[in-house]
Amino acid sequence: MGETDFTPGTALLGGVLIGLAAMVRMLGSGRIVGISGIVSRLLPPMVASDRMERIVFVVGLIAAPVLYVLASGQPIQFHVSTNVPLLIAGGLLVGFGSVLGNGCTSGHGVCGMASLSGRSIVAAVVFTVAGMIVVYVMRHMLGGLS
Repeated sequence: MGETDFTPGTALLGGVLIGLAAMVRMLGSGRIVGISGIVSRLLPPMVASDRMERIVFVVGLIAAPVLYVLASGQPIQFHVSTNVPLLIAGGLLVGFGSVLGNGCTSGHGVCGMASLSGRSIVAAVVFTVAGMIVVYVMRHMLGGLS
């Protein structure tokens, strides 16, 4: 399966699992699943008191694809750019966007929109449109930089 292939079954399963994880965290700790907030409080100067919970969550994010491959027997295929300046620029833009937007796609797009937060709905629309523009520019105007 390529990076733009869509399969409704796996998309539905992924959405259900993301929603379930968000619900479990909200019920268990009263906090939303915002990856940028979880990770940022693992690093100084804002080290949180629930450090172990955050570490376990991040380890789970990393372990999930490995467990999927082991359970399904199917490798996950994806392409990562070898263009180091492009990777650095992308990482900086995502980090800056998370800080500027006061949260990330998981916090705004999953938890914020589910709670009907106007700020999160606007943020989700903005990052969705921005993503569409970037894909269009990368594929059709710049010839698919990699």
